[in-house]
Order: sequence, then structure tokens, then C-alpha cells
Amino acid sequence: MRLARKRWLIRAIRKRRELTPVVKRTQMARRGEVLLFCTLRNERIRLPYFLRYYRDLGIGHFFFVDNGSDDGSREYLAEQPDVSLWSADASYKRSRFGMDWINWLLRRYGTGHWTLVVDVDEFFVFPFGDTRPIRALTDWLDAYSVRSFGAMLVDMYPKGPIDAVPYREGQNPMEIACWFDSGNYMISKNPVYGNLWIQGGPRARVFFPTQPAAAPSLNKIPLVRWERGYVYAASTHMLLPRGLNLVYDEVGGEKTSGCLLHAKFLNTFPHKVEEEVKRREHFAASREYLAYHETFKDNADLWCKWSEKYINWRQLEILGLMSKGNWA
Repeated sequence: MRLARKRWLIRAIRKRRELTPVVKRTQMARRGEVLLFCTLRNERIRLPYFLRYYRDLGIGHFFFVDNGSDDGSREYLAEQPDVSLWSADASYKRSRFGMDWINWLLRRYGTGHWTLVVDVDEFFVFPFGDTRPIRALTDWLDAYSVRSFGAMLVDMYPKGPIDAVPYREGQNPMEIACWFDSGNYMISKNPVYGNLWIQGGPRARVFFPTQPAAAPSLNKIPLVRWERGYVYAASTHMLLPRGLNLVYDEVGGEKTSGCLLHAKFLNTFPHKVEEEVKRREHFAASREYLAYHETFKDNADLWCKWSEKYINWRQLEILGLMSKGNWA
């Protein structure tokens, strides 16, 4: 594992050459602030709400890598006063799906900070997040010497065809994609890295009904108190050193955890699928996007009679998808 960690760190250091600064306001990231890191491509319509959501949550500064956008995303982000932005026109796939770039930025700018790594369609929800800022959570984690915080990815979707209701710029996507699967999840333990491996939900149910083990993984560790030798080994699913992956309790209790509301399935998604099927820049030869492409030919509806309408984090805790643990 030490050799693997060194290998990922060396890759990140080498891949930094693929990053070109567009605008650097890194001096604005003050000590003690929670920093957000994100890679994106052609997400202009989503950015206004994404930034507003995380500013309201208490994020101090944003670090973006733009991978060849041509829809105005780069120009929009460059205008934001709390954003530092790099462009990368190199292969997303050959950068380990953006993680080499993010690992470098985390090493360079995240060290000593609590860092949150998310995609533009992921919205972090944690216990009491409706009344407390993210700094309240990280201060509590610091008090108990906890270095990482797990969150289950919860796929959100509308009722009916996903392209039936157009998404407007600046709109909360959960106003449209407000349904999720309250059950239908499989959990196992990764014997090598020690992290939980979670699959299921609507993507397993609809896109991989005969091969649920091939469905995307839903386990994430997005919030970490970053240190110089840390590295993400596979997206935000697992880290090295391995101790950072132990975000669960094995002795009968519950560790505090959160969720990432995954608002992928909006009317903008079919166009995204078409683009990514052609590019073939995603994991496993874009197997996931090929499954989307085949299913959406029949105008797929992800809603079913067991779907649950989202209310708040307390609902997610009652359903067992997250836990407040001993944080009160």
C-alpha cells in the first residue's frame, strides 16, 4: 500500500504539467476554511446553483479543473471571486478520470485544510446541515481526531421521463429530481483497502438489472482533513493511507455519516450521454454511459412504486442511509 500511495502521488506530480492556470486566487483560501475541489466539463447551466449551495454551506474557496468545456463554463467560473481555476485539455481517462489533477491540487493547496471533493451534480448533506454550517461539522470532527467523513451517494430522479421537465439555470435540481430509492442497496467490504462498497439504487435497478454487480459504486469519502501524503486511489471511493477508509463502525455502533444527493438525471442528461458515448473517456470503456444510451432509447422512467420523495436529512437518517451518530 505504501508503494501504491507513492505511485499515485508521483502520477499526480507528473500530471500537474497538464494543468494551466486560468485564474488563481489561492491566497484567498484562509487558514481554517473548508475548501472544495471539482473537475468538470460543459456544466455551465448547473454552476450558479452549485456555487450558491456550497457557499451557503460555508465553503471558503473553490478549486476547479475545467476539462475542455466549450459552453462558457470556464469563462463563468473565471469571473467568480471565490474561485481558482485551471484548464486541462488532456485526456480525462488518462488522468485517472481527473483524480491525478485533483490529487495534485489537494497536495498543493488542500494540505492542512478540511477538503470536500464533489462533482457538479453532487450535493453534500450532513446531520443538522439545515441549521449548522459545514465548519460546525469539521470542528466536531477535529475535536474527536476524526480525519475523514463518509457519505453515501443517493441517486435522485424525477417522476416520469427525465427530459419531461426542463431544468432552468440557477434552479435547485431537487425541485425536479426529488425522488430516490429508499432501499435496494448491497454493501460489502473491500478486503484490500478496507472501505465499504455500496451498489444498488435506480442505476442498478434500471440500467444493470441482470448485472447488479456491474452497477456504479455509491460509497464516497468526500470530506477529508487533508495532509501532504494522502491520495485518492479511485475517485472519492477510497483513499490511502487505508485508515482514512474506516468511516464506519464494526463493533455495533454507528459513526456519523452523510449523503451526496446525486442530481444527474435531468433533461440535460441525454445530451451528456450522447457526448460521452462518443468520447469514451469514462471508466471501463464508458460501460456506464453505454448502458444509459441503450436504456434511454426507450425513454426510461426511473420512478417506481417504491420510490421515496425527498424531504430532508432526517428522512435519510430514518431510512438508514446516513447517521448523526453521537453528534447532537
